[in-house]
Amino acid sequence: MKTSTDRILTTHVGSLPRPLDLFDLLTAEDQNQPHDADALEKRVAEAVRDVVAKQVACGVDTVSDGDMGKISYTFYVRHRLSNIDPGAPPGAEIPKENANQDIIEHPEFEARVKKQRGGWGLQYGRPWVVGPIAYVNEEPLKRDLNHIKAAISDSQPTEAFMTAASPGVLSKFVPDDYYKNEETYIAAMADAMKTEYEAIHNAGLILQIDCPDFGSARHNQYKDLSDDEFLKIAWRNMEAVNAATANIPADAMRLHVCWGNYEGPHNHDFPLAKIFPVLMAARPAAILFEGANPRHEHEWEDIKGMDIPDHKIFIPGVIDSTSNFVEHPKLIAQRLCNWAGVVGKERVMAGSDCGFGTFARLEPQVTADVVWSKFKAMSEGAAIATDRLW
Repeated sequence: MKTSTDRILTTHVGSLPRPLDLFDLLTAEDQNQPHDADALEKRVAEAVRDVVAKQVACGVDTVSDGDMGKISYTFYVRHRLSNIDPGAPPGAEIPKENANQDIIEHPEFEARVKKQRGGWGLQYGRPWVVGPIAYVNEEPLKRDLNHIKAAISDSQPTEAFMTAASPGVLSKFVPDDYYKNEETYIAAMADAMKTEYEAIHNAGLILQIDCPDFGSARHNQYKDLSDDEFLKIAWRNMEAVNAATANIPADAMRLHVCWGNYEGPHNHDFPLAKIFPVLMAARPAAILFEGANPRHEHEWEDIKGMDIPDHKIFIPGVIDSTSNFVEHPKLIAQRLCNWAGVVGKERVMAGSDCGFGTFARLEPQVTADVVWSKFKAMSEGAAIATDRLW
């Protein structure tokens, strides 16, 4: 992973809004509807080339494929892993974690969102594990790798990364109806996803493991537990990540944690300081976390004085992924300087709070044109922070 000794580098969390025609093709594939597979493949390749070029043009140093070939950052695994059924098995216990605790206690806000967006529910059928998990179809992964390698060959960014779901977050979005034991499920998923993690690294890309289970799971999936009980689960999930990435150098990996990529109260978000020791024990060298939204911008103060290993790189969000406000470059610079004061200017990169296309949507929360404006502002803010820090 490239760092800099003379300027603040820029990146983001990964997913970006899909073009409308690509959204339609991805949805047809995901729902097993008739579609032209060759046309989908060609369109994904075009979209990846375009989105990488736009990132570079906006001043993003470390780019991604925008998840152009995936319906979401989690559900995509059903096309790669064995024994994942696109619908709930008969008699399966439906997960109760969809309702976030902050939403439950603000019913007026909940009603507004349901009216505006047709409810909080997922747009796609939730896949279920119905048998032993194994990584049996590497073709979609190979296609994704080929697409981004072709795109970076054209646009020549500083570096490129690819995202992959963590075992812990998959336990929420791909529920288990086979293992009947969460620890066994997590271990099996970690063993299966190891194939994907290592393939991304072997392709010469930075591996980013998406781990919202360290943050957002506290106020939905595990909202009935105590903080101490949740932390035991977080440590377990971190150890699963470490085991699955044992063959990958720490400096070739990033870990992303967030508290739910939605505009809402977030007054039950688990504090960064409480999960911080878990993040510092995870093998990936770089940690991406929220630092732009009003619930988490202050947390640089909470981390001061905490134990930070010398190899850790911080990538705080300096642009919000749920608001169409375009942050002022001077505000972005202030945020970066705050974090540089915690970990050192050479160990800070500029990032986004979360992805801008976590789930492929007909109408994304932040429109694509605003995303590009945010990226330009991030680049300008990083340049201002560079002038202040060097």
